[in-house]
Amino acid sequence: MKIWLSRIATVTLTTILLSFNGYGKAESSDQMVTIDTGTLKGTVTNNVLSFKGIPYAAPPVGNLRWRAPQLVQPWSGVRPATEYGHDCIQLPLPGDAAASGGPMSEDCLVLNVWRPVAIEPDQKLPVLVWIHGGGFLNGSSAAPIYDGSAFAQQGLVVVSFNYRLGRLGFFAHPALTAANEGSLGNYGLLDQLAALRWVQRNVAAFGGDPSQVTIMGESAGGISVMHHLTSPQSQGLFHRAIVLSGGGRTYLVGLRKLSQSTPELPSAEESGLEFARSVGVTGTGPEALAALRALPAEQVNGDMNMGALLSKPPTYAGGPIFDGDLITTTPGEILQRGEGADVPVLIGTTSADLPVTFPPLENPFSYFGPEAAQAIAAYNPDGTLPPEVIIPTIAVDITMHEPARFVARQVTAAGNSAWLYRFGYVAESLRPEQLGAEHASEQPYLFSTLDARYGEAVTENDREMARLFHTYFANFAKSGNPNGAGLPPWPQYDSTKPDLMLFTLDANAVIQPDPWTERLDLVERAADAQSSPPNAVRDLGGTSWQLVQFQSGDILFGRDRLGSS
Repeated sequence: MKIWLSRIATVTLTTILLSFNGYGKAESSDQMVTIDTGTLKGTVTNNVLSFKGIPYAAPPVGNLRWRAPQLVQPWSGVRPATEYGHDCIQLPLPGDAAASGGPMSEDCLVLNVWRPVAIEPDQKLPVLVWIHGGGFLNGSSAAPIYDGSAFAQQGLVVVSFNYRLGRLGFFAHPALTAANEGSLGNYGLLDQLAALRWVQRNVAAFGGDPSQVTIMGESAGGISVMHHLTSPQSQGLFHRAIVLSGGGRTYLVGLRKLSQSTPELPSAEESGLEFARSVGVTGTGPEALAALRALPAEQVNGDMNMGALLSKPPTYAGGPIFDGDLITTTPGEILQRGEGADVPVLIGTTSADLPVTFPPLENPFSYFGPEAAQAIAAYNPDGTLPPEVIIPTIAVDITMHEPARFVARQVTAAGNSAWLYRFGYVAESLRPEQLGAEHASEQPYLFSTLDARYGEAVTENDREMARLFHTYFANFAKSGNPNGAGLPPWPQYDSTKPDLMLFTLDANAVIQPDPWTERLDLVERAADAQSSPPNAVRDLGGTSWQLVQFQSGDILFGRDRLGSS
């Protein structure tokens, strides 16, 4: 009898300990995990254990504004991790699905973790790290469409995080350079590096495997993934990569040099000086830096958001900066040298994606040089399409579709696996007004968060597309291969064939030759002939024509359909 009671006590104690550490099969409303800075208390919902608002770097405030992220001060006791942290300072666009609507603060360097509640004590799950989009100006890891629960239910540990945006994330000034405080300019990208290093140090405490990390991002997040794919400082921090509408040849934004102006763009420091003058700060010494750091964060951000980019403000560096350290050249050049990360890549676009780099507006076919006649035949074969249709079509091919194929080709040429797709599904509630999948519209399908985006308007076909799209991406994050039971086969990209995976309007996934191959071949040859064509219009909203098109075409402001860029 004593032996039997002893065994009961041992089993009971073991169950309690496993529950306390967040492992085992026991389900409790509260779970705890200890990381390198202290103990966290999470919450269980629908068999998913989540931890939110975890600081991964010290608050970048006061003298830490415009510095590389610093280590978190450890805490004592148990820190509740049941609510999202602050969004980074920004000015969200009305109806932006990637904005959480929560409070904002300069103290925003936090991350979130989801994992299955029931895992074995020694089990190590693959890890998926999400980098949100928003043009490096908007976005939040707390947005409802980015909830990681569905991926966790697929057997993944999911991590999402905030990073500094706008002038707080990408800024240069001679006073900062003179202060010699470390890396300059790209503070938002440095935040991302800090988050990835946090994952390596701590994800095992949540049951994650730090040797199986997939990074995934869309738009500015996809640009960020392209940066990490081609940055020596990011190597070893991840093992698979997913790029959604992230370009691939360039950073998509106008990459300014830190201190040297060019005929096309002022330097990032010149933009910083212009901003300082706009708020009454002069000089380039310590007093100027102190005055800039004393400004309220909301004043530093000002009216900066995706809409403000249309006016190309002279007071903003525009996003990532060519600093000669973190960024030394474009992702395309690094990939062509065969120096990208040695990892499998899944990459693609939406069918009606975002145009950023435009052909010459007066004569768009001059972009193609000696192949202008072939381009006319490919883009306007019967001569009936107006310029307002032709120009953005060419621009999307230049900005998104061809660069995605370019990345797949470079990855396979380097001996790694690549999978290429195009997402063309449109929520049935948006039809027939919309028949092309706009930029960022794939995200609720990716995260299987359709209800958060469309509510009661979600249909069975919508859910079927979410099942397909979400499962392919979960499989890739788990194994480096998107294929799995119950899914149409998705072969690796083969540069000798024009095939890609199309996610179609009828809620299917189909491998077939790309119907736009001729167009993309023309863009590829033009891009290869001149890495940055001198007659192209670079940057979002470079002309009044673009402004009109964006405002009337739902790309930025219309019908609450974009989500995030």
